Amino acid sequence: MRRTGCGRAPTAVTAIVTAAATALTLAACTPDTPPPQVQEQTSSAAAVEPGTEPKVDTTFTFATAADPAGLDPAIEVDNASYRVTRQILETLVTVDPVTGEPVPQLATDWSRSDGGRSYTFELRDGVTFHDGAEFDAEAVCFNFERWFTLPGSVRDERSSLQFQTVFKAFANAPDLSAYQDCVVQGEHKFTLELNERYTGLLPALTMPAFGISSPAALKAGHADVLNHQRDGHRLSAYGLHPVGTGPYTFESWSGDDVVLKSYKDYWGDRGQIRKIIFTTMSDAALRQEALKDGRIDGYDLVTADTFEPLAKAGMKVLLRDPFSVLYMGINQDFGALDDPKVRQALAHAIDKQQLVDTLFIDGTEPAGSFLPQLFDITAPQAAQYEHDPEKARKLLEESSYDGGEIPFYYPLDVSRAYLPRPERVYALLSRQLTAAGFNLKPVPIEWSDGYLQKVQSNSPHGLHLLGWSGSYQDPDNFVGPLFGSESEEFGFTNEHLFSMIDRARTLPAGEQRTKVYQNIETEISAQVPAVPLAFPISALALSPRVESYPVSPVLDEVFNEIVLTE
Repeated sequence: MRRTGCGRAPTAVTAIVTAAATALTLAACTPDTPPPQVQEQTSSAAAVEPGTEPKVDTTFTFATAADPAGLDPAIEVDNASYRVTRQILETLVTVDPVTGEPVPQLATDWSRSDGGRSYTFELRDGVTFHDGAEFDAEAVCFNFERWFTLPGSVRDERSSLQFQTVFKAFANAPDLSAYQDCVVQGEHKFTLELNERYTGLLPALTMPAFGISSPAALKAGHADVLNHQRDGHRLSAYGLHPVGTGPYTFESWSGDDVVLKSYKDYWGDRGQIRKIIFTTMSDAALRQEALKDGRIDGYDLVTADTFEPLAKAGMKVLLRDPFSVLYMGINQDFGALDDPKVRQALAHAIDKQQLVDTLFIDGTEPAGSFLPQLFDITAPQAAQYEHDPEKARKLLEESSYDGGEIPFYYPLDVSRAYLPRPERVYALLSRQLTAAGFNLKPVPIEWSDGYLQKVQSNSPHGLHLLGWSGSYQDPDNFVGPLFGSESEEFGFTNEHLFSMIDRARTLPAGEQRTKVYQNIETEISAQVPAVPLAFPISALALSPRVESYPVSPVLDEVFNEIVLTE
């Protein structure tokens, strides 16, 4: 059964803070309100007796900043999609809300053997898919084989599929893949065989990309045939109607609304909420007004400048531990950006503290590396690029930079946990970089017009704003996808670094693994493929009728755990 609680990592305690109180912690935003009152989130999900209905309004409306790309988490990578599919599909293991460690969900127990290259799982009995089919080991192995054998026609249309980030390769390159086989051992028992150890496997399996779908629904929905379109995005019939074992079933997806309903035969606690409406409101001001007017019950990606209005309206704000990194990417395939002195000058020209103090929620920290503080991995030998405009100008004078225009890409009309206000971030950085002697050409691009594809391809981007949100608690989840192989985003090759990252993921937890990640940080800091800017605090706002919400730094937030006031 899913646990309720704060969804925190082990380094801190999450609090639910009324916005009137929380806003006060941002002194610049709310100087005239009384001292904050902080409430620890201790309530457990209100159980509902069988055959009874809750006494509260059982419809919960949540505004999202973007439409989901699709509802098949195996081939989508955006958080808007995952927010929906987490309610429908469950994983073998989930995230402990207090420790952040993997704990049972569809699997009740597991054991490792063969030096960490074999995992045997015992599965929960009495679980059914939403289509009535029994959940068993055959269904799990069907899903693993589907992920491993995804056709190239599907993979080519998607970037950085989570199966590849964890298992390295698909069936077309079996010698490169960490995945070997999924072997059914009994009705509710199977063994996952690997070609090599991956220390972060169990945490990785908590990601929504590894949600278990009904095999019958995958077949009926031709899940690997992308013959439907939605807003120019190709997806399958299954991607329009997923079927899992979770507390909510899919009902409809029309216009900007995705509607889910409570699954009456759910194996766990159904909670209070019987109907969920995810509605897209891309404008942050519209989300804020809709919450204040009572048209929605909550929304994500609260910005620092909206705390005061939320406080005055009596709304609640919840803060998440930082588990994402904002960075300025540098494309070494563009002009003089292949010169180390130019990249070092860029790093020294940026005042990260000013950026954090001006544009981010209080508690956000400047980033000196790409690994959040949760991992407690500090590299003493790593280069530190303190804000030093004079040093930046001197490095430029010594470099090959001739003052030519450098295109700086940044997104429009989007909010991300790591980048709630991209236009403002660009404006501040451009002032700092221009003052140091850089000649920038602003290139604003609508996120929906393929911003991500443009900065991760061989387009003529010089600099760009982007970030990475962690999905599970292992350092490989950050450095692996970003710097584990050659990429067109950064335009650099470093086989030594790639080899270190590949080795680190296989080492058992302990001093040796930590040392290798310290060396990785040192190498990244020397190369400067990007400049880490901040570890942002993210926040969501909720109506006063929400007593408890399962806030999680990895967004493992399933709505049957929400507690509403009666």
